[in-house]
Amino acid sequence: MQSTMAPSPHPLVGVILLDTRFPRLPGDIGQALTYARAGLAVRFERVPQASAQRVVRQADPSLLQPFVNAAQSLEQAGAVLITTSCGFLARYQAVLQAAVSVPVLSSSLLWCRQLPASGIVTFDASSLTTDVLDGADVPLDTPISGLEPGCEMHRVILEDHTEMDREQAQRDVVNASLKLLEQHPQVQEIVLECANMPPYREAVAQATGRRVHDLETLLIKQVRTMRL
Repeated sequence: MQSTMAPSPHPLVGVILLDTRFPRLPGDIGQALTYARAGLAVRFERVPQASAQRVVRQADPSLLQPFVNAAQSLEQAGAVLITTSCGFLARYQAVLQAAVSVPVLSSSLLWCRQLPASGIVTFDASSLTTDVLDGADVPLDTPISGLEPGCEMHRVILEDHTEMDREQAQRDVVNASLKLLEQHPQVQEIVLECANMPPYREAVAQATGRRVHDLETLLIKQVRTMRL
């Protein structure tokens, strides 16, 4: 299934979208308003049956080819840059990039190789395995903190509910960020792994006093460096 914004003279970003129903706020990579406010056009390519469970918890290899197909379809549609709606697709960064001729930013984890003293706040720490980190060239000693299993944001996304307490979700992300600094006070740059976390970037920055990076800021940085 495909969806697009109206034709636009602005650069077209292609998004490989998981097959989900949970709420998406502006800033979320799966929300069209995220691109509109940045002066970008967007095209979503939904991958059927690609649930958060299958991508995050199961790392289902049968989804790789559909993700590749989606990337190629987006390039054919005119996307000048391709991204995804799940940071765990960093495990496929090299494969996705090899499949198309335009830049692919599979995950905000790609920030970590650019930043000194960075730390990661992830949707699911137990699932953020070496293959995901290696896919984005994350330095081996990068500290990681995850959402509390079963918290509002974790539960809603993993179980794909249609409603979420957004204030509680923000507290969930802030709490995971504060935990990261409690355990690793040397962290100066926080990277929000989850593509659903950018709406809470400012709250995290205010609570921690650290610079905060995510997939939305990575996309904007990439677009600004491209000659379009």
